[in-house]
Amino acid sequence: MANTYTQLYVQFVFSVKGRKSLIKEQFREELEKIICGMITTTKSKVLAIYCNPDHIHILVSMHPTISCSKLMEQVKSASSNWLNDKKYIVGKFAWQDGYGGFTYSKSQIDAVVKYILNQPEHHKKGSFREEYHTLLDSFEIEYDERYLFEWYD
Repeated sequence: MANTYTQLYVQFVFSVKGRKSLIKEQFREELEKIICGMITTTKSKVLAIYCNPDHIHILVSMHPTISCSKLMEQVKSASSNWLNDKKYIVGKFAWQDGYGGFTYSKSQIDAVVKYILNQPEHHKKGSFREEYHTLLDSFEIEYDERYLFEWYD
C-alpha cells in the first residue's frame, strides 16, 4: 500500500476457556514464541507478551492490512492447535470466545510493556477479573457483565 503510514498499538487480552489455569511455566515461553511467530506472519510486531496460567496479554504494533478480529482469530486458532498437537494439556485446549483490545499512543508504550512483563507480580496483588474491569473502565468501554469472560474467583 503506497502512501499508507500508520502507528497502531493494541494490547490484546484473552482467556483460557473455563478460566482454567492450563498454561504451565514449563511451556509458557515456547507458547509465547509460537504466538509471536504467528503475529509476525501478518507483518505485525509483538512488543510484549505474557502468558499467565489462565489468560494472556499481548501488545502488538499492528500492520494496517489486518483487523484486530482477524489477528485474534488467527492467534487463538494457531496457538490452540499447537497446544493440542503438543499434548501439553490433558484433553482439548480452547480459548474463551472474545477478547479485549485496548489502543495506546507511542508515548504510552514503555509503560504498557512494563505492565505486561510484570504480570506475575501484578497478579499477586489482584485478580484477572479486577484487572479486566479496570481496563474496561479506564478506557470507558461500556459492557454487560453477562457477556464478559467466565469468572471463577
